[in-house]
Amino acid sequence: MSKDTEVPIRDSMIRLGQLVKLANLAEDGVEAKELIENGMVKVNGEIEDRRGRQLHAGDAVTVNGVTVTVVSG
Repeated sequence: MSKDTEVPIRDSMIRLGQLVKLANLAEDGVEAKELIENGMVKVNGEIEDRRGRQLHAGDAVTVNGVTVTVVSG
């Protein structure tokens, strides 16, 4: 996956753990949980450790130098 990719979502929001999986930033839910709990995930430039954090269109998520932006699908 290249840097700065847009990820469309169907609803008005998506939870952080779901987005990390959807954007292929993690292989599965277990890896997504570990990345988030270990402070490896940033939302809008700040470390986020809540898997259930609600994300909306315009939010940017960064994992291992790869950034994805949530857009309305």
